[in-house]
Amino acid sequence: QISWTLLLVLGYLFYLLLGAMVFQLLEKQAETHFRDQFQLEKLNFLQNYTCLDRQALEKFVQVLMEAWEKGVNPEGNSTNPSNWDFSNSFFFAGTVVTTIGYGNLSPSTVSGQIFCVFYALFGVPLNLAFLNQLGKGLNAHLLTLERWVQKPGRAQVQLAIFLSTGTLLFLVFPPLVFSYVEGWSYGEGFYFTFITLSTIGFGDYVVGTNPNKHYIPVYRSLTAIWIVFGLAWLALVFNVGADLMEKFLQLKWQKSDLSLAEGATTKLEDEPEQPRIHIPS
Repeated sequence: QISWTLLLVLGYLFYLLLGAMVFQLLEKQAETHFRDQFQLEKLNFLQNYTCLDRQALEKFVQVLMEAWEKGVNPEGNSTNPSNWDFSNSFFFAGTVVTTIGYGNLSPSTVSGQIFCVFYALFGVPLNLAFLNQLGKGLNAHLLTLERWVQKPGRAQVQLAIFLSTGTLLFLVFPPLVFSYVEGWSYGEGFYFTFITLSTIGFGDYVVGTNPNKHYIPVYRSLTAIWIVFGLAWLALVFNVGADLMEKFLQLKWQKSDLSLAEGATTKLEDEPEQPRIHIPS
């Protein structure tokens, strides 16, 4: 048991190190390019508007950053819809209790921040209980499907139906909707879908935030409802995947130990029995 735990810890750390190296290889050069391009744009701006100096420009950039951190999109004008109307507030409440936390919007008042803490304190366990109950309902539905499929290998058929149906409803069709409404590519919509349902929630893509588009009032509320059911489905998929991975790794580990033990036993059997030496007392 200790050996298996140690193997799992080492494998987990290795996976993190591998991810760090790959992300650094893929993203660092692009970040350097974008940083140099941004500095060049600031330099060109100062050259075109000689009445400004670098200090004034940096101050204006700081104002833009503060506005973005407060959830105010610098694009557009004051006629942009509020981030805290009921639909957007409902969407934000969903991102709190589901622990997605996009990071593009957060309470700016002290009272709002304190309420958010207590709201999450009771809302996160409530959300977990709800998702657990929803998962039980999905499991019961899967058992019903299993009774319908009276053929050899029905468990595999049941799992295939569960995975294919959920994949279509939560990972394949939603990016088409987001691509049409938000103007994203299908790849960007698929990326947003998975990052959201897995509760990673980077916040680089968020629905209903483009000030140049007109959204229906219930758009983000419907998205929040889709997120809740998608979370339950993907959580079951992750649980099944974790169980299968753990059983597979443990099986490989046990086979390795068993082969070593058999090899040692065979070696002992092949060796001729050594004469015993009796030492008189």
